[in-house]
Amino acid sequence: MSDEGWNEIETLLVTMEEHQVAKVFMLARRLKPGITHEDMRNPHDFPELADTDWHFEDGILTGIQTVLTAVRARRRERS
Repeated sequence: MSDEGWNEIETLLVTMEEHQVAKVFMLARRLKPGITHEDMRNPHDFPELADTDWHFEDGILTGIQTVLTAVRARRRERS
C-alpha cells in the first residue's frame, strides 16, 4: 500500500477515535456528572460506570485504538 493510502486510513481512524472518545466521555458524564478525562483513565474507580451502554461504547473505542496502533506499527515496519 502506498504512503498516501496509509495516511488516509490513519486519518480516518483518528477521526473515528476522536468521535468515540467524545461519545464515551459524554455518556460517562451522564452517569457520573463531573467526571474528568483524567478520571476516565481509571474507570474501575467509579462504580457509576458499571453500565452496559458505557462498556459497549468504551469497547468500541478500545477496538478503534487497537486498529490505529496496528496501522501505525505496520507503517513503522515499512519505513
